[in-house]
Amino acid sequence: MLREPAELRVDDHGRVDLPLGLLAEADISPGADLVAFSDGDGRIVLRRAEDAIRDLIEQGTL
Repeated sequence: MLREPAELRVDDHGRVDLPLGLLAEADISPGADLVAFSDGDGRIVLRRAEDAIRDLIEQGTL
């Protein structure tokens, strides 16, 4: 399901503030450790670090 997008701006240091509502919808708590990677074509994916590590273990990559 697509939700209402949030318009964000990358600052001069390459940082972006994510709205708390967006984090809540993704079930990500403030202070959570995330893994970020480029999905190409202008997309950046953020994943909870523990989820990304669990997926790698299940795939036998780690």
